[in-house]
Amino acid sequence: LGVILKHAGLAVTSIKIDPYINIDAGTFSPYEHGETYVLDDGAEVDLDLGNYERFLNVSLSRDNNITTGKIYQHVINKERRGDFLGKTVQVVPHITDAIQEWVERVARIPVSEDMREPEICIIELGGTIGDIEGMPFIEAFRQFQFKVNRENFCNVHVSLVPKPTATGEHKTKPTQASVRELRGLGLTPDLIFCRSEQGIDESVRYKISNFCHVEPHQVINIKDQASIYHVPVEMLYQNVIDILKQRLQLSFQIPRPKKFMVSWRRLADRAENLRQFVTISLVGKYTQLQDAYASVIKALQHAALATNHKLKLTYINAADLEEETKSKDPVKYHDAWKALCQSNGVLVPGGFGLRGVEGKIQAAKWCRENGKPYLGVCLGLQCAVIEFARNVCGHKDANSSEMDPETKHPVVIEMPEHHTGQLGGTMRLGKRQTMFNTQNSILRQLYGNVDYIEERHRHRYEVNPDFVPELEAAGMKFVGRDTENVRMEIMELGGFHPYYVAVQYHPEYISRPLSPSPPYLGLIMASVGMLEKVLTSASKTEVNDGDISDEEITNLVKTLSYPDKLRGATTDSGTKSPSRPGSEDIDGGADSPRDGMARSSGKDSPRSMPRGTANRRDSDEDSTFRRGASGVTPLLNGGSRSGSGSSTGDEKLPPSAVNFKLGD
Repeated sequence: LGVILKHAGLAVTSIKIDPYINIDAGTFSPYEHGETYVLDDGAEVDLDLGNYERFLNVSLSRDNNITTGKIYQHVINKERRGDFLGKTVQVVPHITDAIQEWVERVARIPVSEDMREPEICIIELGGTIGDIEGMPFIEAFRQFQFKVNRENFCNVHVSLVPKPTATGEHKTKPTQASVRELRGLGLTPDLIFCRSEQGIDESVRYKISNFCHVEPHQVINIKDQASIYHVPVEMLYQNVIDILKQRLQLSFQIPRPKKFMVSWRRLADRAENLRQFVTISLVGKYTQLQDAYASVIKALQHAALATNHKLKLTYINAADLEEETKSKDPVKYHDAWKALCQSNGVLVPGGFGLRGVEGKIQAAKWCRENGKPYLGVCLGLQCAVIEFARNVCGHKDANSSEMDPETKHPVVIEMPEHHTGQLGGTMRLGKRQTMFNTQNSILRQLYGNVDYIEERHRHRYEVNPDFVPELEAAGMKFVGRDTENVRMEIMELGGFHPYYVAVQYHPEYISRPLSPSPPYLGLIMASVGMLEKVLTSASKTEVNDGDISDEEITNLVKTLSYPDKLRGATTDSGTKSPSRPGSEDIDGGADSPRDGMARSSGKDSPRSMPRGTANRRDSDEDSTFRRGASGVTPLLNGGSRSGSGSSTGDEKLPPSAVNFKLGD
């Protein structure tokens, strides 16, 4: 919905509501809720906010996530201060009023680069209709619809329409029951999105219309698609934009059908029709649940798409690579190593705890010794350092103080900011600056030869600076460090290795469909044998609106990098890095994929503000773009209804502004 509205020229923001008591997602188990996503301000939130940022091309903040815990904490703090003047504090009206006030305030906060006040706020209420924990939020929105007037409030209901194999027909009873429950609570849906594996026929659509008090054209069927990029296109085909325009009384001009969202349609078609494959092995700890690495997977997909390859991702449980598994389950051990050896590149993502670390270290060792492209992220950097210290520097007991507090060679240590015993919100979080200290760096070239970058962090441990001189003397180069020149941020291996790179930050958090993260892009390009060609190419290619060839996409890769998103970053010559004004083409607005970077302080000191954002994945809920849930997604329409600033999504991409070269 947000993608369509942004292509229509509207400023869009988003809020996610999770009706549970947790304050933030920092202490959630990946197996229970998926990955913890980190925002610019250091907020630890659910992966759904990552989907919002990627699709809407915006930068959200901690207040764009509401939980029961945050609301109750806010109200209780007011009561302790005496703000209620001795009144009895109750769910109605105090909790419900706090919810409404929060929504109204956050809905007006600009989240795009142009700082336009949002005209549309998309709110996702997680959970299932009828859950007792969600009742205060349902009641708050029942009151809210009258407070803001009907033309400013649209209720979207998402429901699953199953098709049992035994009967071979779609069943509408779950949708009927959830809508009846919703209407009994005082909310009537304006749109019903029916999720299904296969498309529903007209008889099913009319049946839902009759029993759910909506017109047939207000029943929108979203069947399973070849890729998630087809979902906005499918909504467009079913005239969702016209329904919203009429329902919310929006006054914008919709471009001609052939022009509207043309770049997004081209992206969806290209993602589906790619015929070349690149195989990447993800060596991790939580490989049984793909959502545990949601942003990592998306970043790999973005990078593969930029090189005209379809990603084939192999999940390898890091523990299966260890010698202990070889003795207990030889088949599993050899299958894991076979998968690793057959891959084109290897990624070791972040994680915590001892389990699987030795397997990650073995994977890093094998990639270093055999010239296999390797990217380590967070813990992946630390594992590469441990391996190098053991097998190159000769410190056989080298380890992290997290894994072995008694080691005599702690090459990875705990940061002084971390307060032992308090887990929530105590890590080094949010967007921080990383300074390049050399010209001879692959990543620096991929980032556009800028002097510094800004990326999001989430870690408690870091490379021990006491061992850095010895590691660098042996050939491991730390080409990027923090602003104080104390923390190691980027590591590259000297010599002739095609791509052995690791970073302490999480570059996947700011990857976008047509602006992939440079470290991930480098891994994919090295894995398909394209990296050296791109780095040595000085050609400038302008891509037209027709089909994009492999040769054009090779040159286009250079325009998808990071430097133009930096505000104030300088090139080697000291001039400002040129911007790429057409980069908004994919998301239908002038919003930079790395929106908000100029607002980061870049300081390394711990944040003093509370980390009050949380999110979770419930088995019965998910975002509109994925599984069908019986949730409520109100649309709050605020601000002006001007049609100014509309984008047809048909702009040409400008020529590359960066010339890549090897070495100095």
